Amino acid sequence: MKIVVLDGYTLNPGDLNWNGIRQYGELEVYNRTGSNPEKIIGNIGDADIVFTNKTPLQRAVLEKVPSVKYIGVLATGYNVVDTGAAREMGIIVTNTPAYGTLAVAQFTLALILEICHHIGEHSRAVFNGDWTKSADFCFWNYPLIELAGKTMGLIGFGRIGQATAKIAQSFGLKILAYDSVQYPDLESDTFKYATIGELFSQSDIISLHCPLFESTMGIINKDNIAKMKDGVIIINTSRGPLVVESDLCDALNSGKVAGAAVDVVSVEPIAQDNPLLKAKNCIITPHIAWAPKESRTRLMNTTVENLDAFLKGNPINVVNL
Repeated sequence: MKIVVLDGYTLNPGDLNWNGIRQYGELEVYNRTGSNPEKIIGNIGDADIVFTNKTPLQRAVLEKVPSVKYIGVLATGYNVVDTGAAREMGIIVTNTPAYGTLAVAQFTLALILEICHHIGEHSRAVFNGDWTKSADFCFWNYPLIELAGKTMGLIGFGRIGQATAKIAQSFGLKILAYDSVQYPDLESDTFKYATIGELFSQSDIISLHCPLFESTMGIINKDNIAKMKDGVIIINTSRGPLVVESDLCDALNSGKVAGAAVDVVSVEPIAQDNPLLKAKNCIITPHIAWAPKESRTRLMNTTVENLDAFLKGNPINVVNL
């Protein structure tokens, strides 16, 4: 059996190994394949098993690789695969849920704390000599924000949203959550479900933890930003297209939004003309919330479990039933 990993570098840049997958067949790992259909078809060849992270596998590609029986997505999101076409062709598609829950929740709070305290900027100021020159025993270049008593709105309250809420509550934040699926038993003095309108109008911080669907695409736009508190903080560690970036840029530059931090953008790697690169008070990180070694190890382990279950005839984490 032939197995191909189309873009293995981000999962395993060298600190993990592929032995768990290699035990099942002849394995070829490409660090990167890109989006050129001919290159993708060529790299797949006559493989039976294909793993992809961000390499697109659309109908036109799948029609040219009839040997493929299984596609494993090395991520939770699986929009890179035409799951409908795969289903028509009898190809099982699986994803890897939950591996990054703790890492992304932790990163979300790290972004919020950076906006609240500007630790990096203040450290750089010290090394630049600003503290040495200060007339006082302390100084700060940005407003400092205390979280206790403020309200955090979570758009999406699945695994990551719930993990984020748990950490946020330890800082004294009150939580509002908007999600189509609700578990009323989770509500408490510090957590309530809300309508999207209530969340926009009442939140001091808004953090995105929802999938990218037609209904959520561009949910952070000028009309919805207008419904938010002046000085709101916006965080996105989910999917770039959830945000209309030009609208967020305008809101940051006008001061309507006090600060924003995004780990994802609409086109990745980020394009030089992305408007957020010219926005005030905006932190942009290169899609790394998911990437601690611990979470990548969980991803690798789940990938092996998915493949093993498929080969035994009882596939798990199937996304195209």
